[in-house]
Amino acid sequence: MGTQRPNEETSGTGRRALLGAAVLGAGGAVLGMTGTARADSARSGGQGGHGGLKSLPKPTIVGHRGASGYRPEHTFGSYQLALDMGADIVEAGDLVPTKDGHLVCRHEPEIGGTTDVADHPEFADRKKTKLLDGVSTTGWFTEDFTLAELKTLRAIERIPANRPHNTLYNGRWEIPTFEEVLKWQDEQTRKRGKQVWIYPELKHPTYFRKQGLPLEERVAKLLRKYRRDRRTSPVILQSFEPTSIERLNKLVDNPLVVLLSSADTRPWDFVETGDPRTVADLVKPAGLREIASYAQGIGPTLDLIIPRDAKGNLTQPTTLVADAHKVGLVLHPWTLRNENPFLPANFRKGTDADAYGDVFGAYKAYFATGIDGVFTDQPDTGVLAREDFVSG
Repeated sequence: MGTQRPNEETSGTGRRALLGAAVLGAGGAVLGMTGTARADSARSGGQGGHGGLKSLPKPTIVGHRGASGYRPEHTFGSYQLALDMGADIVEAGDLVPTKDGHLVCRHEPEIGGTTDVADHPEFADRKKTKLLDGVSTTGWFTEDFTLAELKTLRAIERIPANRPHNTLYNGRWEIPTFEEVLKWQDEQTRKRGKQVWIYPELKHPTYFRKQGLPLEERVAKLLRKYRRDRRTSPVILQSFEPTSIERLNKLVDNPLVVLLSSADTRPWDFVETGDPRTVADLVKPAGLREIASYAQGIGPTLDLIIPRDAKGNLTQPTTLVADAHKVGLVLHPWTLRNENPFLPANFRKGTDADAYGDVFGAYKAYFATGIDGVFTDQPDTGVLAREDFVSG
């Protein structure tokens, strides 16, 4: 998911109806289901013979960059562990391009913090300062490397202060390509005997389009190649730029999600085109209706679901869940993490940067709003929290 996140850092109604099926009510109940039935549905993956997104349990647990609370993010080690821990979907791919046009999975195009590139003297001269969505950024960028060059690098833990144990795995895994992820998805689906879902994000599409490396067409080409460009395909596409999602809506029939950062921010494509609207405008009923004309869901920051006060404590939920559901949109907010610094202040325990807080209490508060799922760095914790919630 994107740097805009404060925690770290065919448009038809048929598709919207499919994605919006069986949404949770404000009390957390799937309509028409008893507590026992809800728990059975969650444990079984909700398989009811309908296929598509209806097969996913609610609330859906999305492994954020895999199981990034336990392994360096966007590696096959992280993706694999997310599945092992019971994630319903793996966010396999924040997609950025290489110099020679391949799509690779990195949190950002700048890879100094997520790979060992700084330890490679042969790439010392590739270090540059660039303006990335209006922000001066210094480091090494994927678009300055061929795929063969990137394959000589290895992934490292991005936030070692919060996850010192993850540094044990530094250097173990290489950078995956999106095509490798699609092959891995097929392989894991066969091995596990159930459909594996992925949730790739297109990163900085306006930035890359201006460089002659457009993302949407590359993503669509690969999805068509692997026959995963359909309404019921197990691939949900997301981006912080609404115009990128609009473009994808014309290229593929996959479920599409608009990511939303804090209320006072503007999507970068809006900045580039002079659209004055902010996220606060997009989460109003009129903005949500517009999004629903080309997308099937939104991925808001958790603070848009329940704001925090000046001390960082949760306050009262907004009307966003109800407003989005009214127009057929589902909500997969981001990102729940076990560590203290990422939790609302009233769910923290102590002050250690790598210590866990009362994350189960936080899950309960967010699930009670009726969200359809959540991104989490610790999928096993999310699965347990969901079990508590649906059977409670």
